[in-house]
Amino acid sequence: MYIKRAVEDTVRKTAATFPVLLVTGPRQVGKSTLLERLAEPERRIVTLDDPDVRYLAGNDPALFMQRFTPPVLIDEIQYAPELLPYIKMAVDRSGRSGDFWLTGSQSFVMMKNVGETLAGRVGIIRLSGLSTSEIRGIPSKPFTTDPKSLLERAEEVQRLELNALYERIFKGSMPRLYADERVDWETYYRSYIDTYLKRDIKDLTQVADEMAFYNFMTVVAARTSRPVVYEELAGECGISAPTAKKWLSVLVSSDIVAIVQPYFNNILKRVTKMPALHFLDTGLCAYLLKWGNPEALERGAMSGAFFESYVFSEVYKSYLNAGREPPLFYYRDKEKREIDLLLYENGTLSPVEIKKSASPGKDAVKHFRVLEPLSDPENSGEPAGMKVGIGNGAVVCMANDLLPVDSKNWYVPAWMI
Repeated sequence: MYIKRAVEDTVRKTAATFPVLLVTGPRQVGKSTLLERLAEPERRIVTLDDPDVRYLAGNDPALFMQRFTPPVLIDEIQYAPELLPYIKMAVDRSGRSGDFWLTGSQSFVMMKNVGETLAGRVGIIRLSGLSTSEIRGIPSKPFTTDPKSLLERAEEVQRLELNALYERIFKGSMPRLYADERVDWETYYRSYIDTYLKRDIKDLTQVADEMAFYNFMTVVAARTSRPVVYEELAGECGISAPTAKKWLSVLVSSDIVAIVQPYFNNILKRVTKMPALHFLDTGLCAYLLKWGNPEALERGAMSGAFFESYVFSEVYKSYLNAGREPPLFYYRDKEKREIDLLLYENGTLSPVEIKKSASPGKDAVKHFRVLEPLSDPENSGEPAGMKVGIGNGAVVCMANDLLPVDSKNWYVPAWMI
């Protein structure tokens, strides 16, 4: 069963704009399925997973290009980077948009080659796992704290109770788990991890020990929705801090983990500069940490952390699916005041707090006040040009309905994201 993807319109627009379209993202999120679904009848489809085809592409790319003429979809392009210069020559000759559609899982291997070889010729789309909007078949829009947009969104979505939400968090975002209910959750993720370690990780020179890297993934999973402290990661895994930093960058490049940078401004003097991390697939995170069912996860010690990472990933995907870079930061200062998410667009900063509570109370927005100096930089001795607008705020929580906290902030039910 095919689940309609929110990014489909973005794919069509990108393919109409650039000679080369590249869809990248973690394995098994449906990159090939998406492009095959959207491909015209005349588009050839070839996969480099086929050893014979891969051999031809790697050893005689000129002959490969003669055999598979555009319009063509080439799946798993990372297995034959030798093709990229030939694709460049082909699109420079033709000048047509959409001649080459490419997919690739190993963005940490591929993106440098693509960026250097196909600069100005390639439109890149990052595909993540399914969003809740896609699973439920409702429109997907970039998340905003604007009250008018939130009120419109409230009319489009249906309520999701706590138990149903944690079933969604536990199950994760992989399309196959939703396309075929017979697929066993534990077997699926065990196979996923095994394939990731053996195919995506083994060739990286900075990862010599697959089991050490698996242990590292588990330690990182236990820190989802927390600030990154490389020394702590290193200490728990028995590796050096530089190695921990390299390995975390592999997880980020694989789109397994997202790093959220702290918002920094000279007016806010005591901001810490540690990034925060979120697992993008809460199902994979739950598997790594050996949670056995959604009920245990909801009652467990990491319930709040999973809720926060789920909300983050939904907001994050809402921007990617619209073809936009997620404008997401977070705030933490030396007094340990935190704001879970900051949306920064058009010179305006909108604060978002995430609470697994049906009634968080007005204290949930108390740290939003730390942003006030940004709206009057001259009072802090900074030039007027540093002024940042402070937009409406939101508390994403388990409230039953969209309700105002005060004149500036709203309680936003998590099922609305």
